[in-house]
Amino acid sequence: MSTDRDTLKAAIHERLKTVNDPELHRSLVDLGMVKGCDVTDDNRAKLKIELTTPACPMKGKIREDIEGALRDLNLKGVDIEFTADVTKRAAAGLGEKKEVPGARNVLVVGAGKGGVGKSTVAVNLALALRQHGAKVGLLDADIYGPNVPLMMGISTRPEVKDDKIVPLEALGLQVMSIGFLLNEDTPVIWRGPMLHTAIGQFLFDVAWEGLDYLIVDLPPGTGDVQLSMSQRVPVTGAVVVATPSLAAIQDVRKAIQMFHTLKIPLLGVVENMSGEIFGTGEVEKMAERYKVPFLGSVPLDSRVRVGGDTGKPLQVTEPDSPISKTFHGIAANLAGQVSIVNYASQGEGLVQIKV
Repeated sequence: MSTDRDTLKAAIHERLKTVNDPELHRSLVDLGMVKGCDVTDDNRAKLKIELTTPACPMKGKIREDIEGALRDLNLKGVDIEFTADVTKRAAAGLGEKKEVPGARNVLVVGAGKGGVGKSTVAVNLALALRQHGAKVGLLDADIYGPNVPLMMGISTRPEVKDDKIVPLEALGLQVMSIGFLLNEDTPVIWRGPMLHTAIGQFLFDVAWEGLDYLIVDLPPGTGDVQLSMSQRVPVTGAVVVATPSLAAIQDVRKAIQMFHTLKIPLLGVVENMSGEIFGTGEVEKMAERYKVPFLGSVPLDSRVRVGGDTGKPLQVTEPDSPISKTFHGIAANLAGQVSIVNYASQGEGLVQIKV
């Protein structure tokens, strides 16, 4: 009986070699994603598959492909346990850049101009990734207009422990912002060197702990903070936020070109405030034209604005709402792109977008 079980286990393992990760285009076996393969006494396959992110957008597809590959082995059923181990970029070739202690992936969220809801998207994406099961940090690097404290409902100041700033915790996220250190009405009038120093402190002097993703809300435009980020840390990739208006699209192209120049992989674009007022679909058209991943479209909804203004994000107060599900989908698509970029960095080189 044991021999028959071993033979069946071997057959299952061989079939799994034919099942590819839909985004990485290599077999689950070759990628080391098959962490367990057994057959139960009642003739059921028992598998353990380790995904590259808990927010994997292709989990359903992987399950279907596995079940299809094993269909004619006369099994009573297929039980799959999915786990996740979030990938990170290869450490080789960093030069003078330093990895952020406690963070596997640094994801920057930017925009070509202000007023497109960049911070709102950053906050809700961070929360959606957390709801998928990832460990997430949120760094408000919008030095001139730090809105994250308001949006996250945080009004306390962080403590310093062992020469490290301890990030504040809210809604399951580790959070840091210049807004925690300033009076509410104090303007920040800093030039390049001071910005460079502040960004370094937020990245290296904050006790980030066990993060799969550190979401960084950048200032709008193409300035010193973006340059500092690109010079100091190996940024996994960037997300660009835009409204569907043609005027906003012009600025998005500048932001895309900036990330390309800084050699930061573009993970995708998000269309925000889609609907009657600003139009719809223009960001997706632009993404298709320039071969940039389109992560999704967020409809214009006053509840999103109210959630940000009151420190009660819709992603938390109404997690089952259509808007929240939209952010879940965008977060999953983003996580998938992170896995693709990290896989490419292991030896095939980063894919750069030509604009």
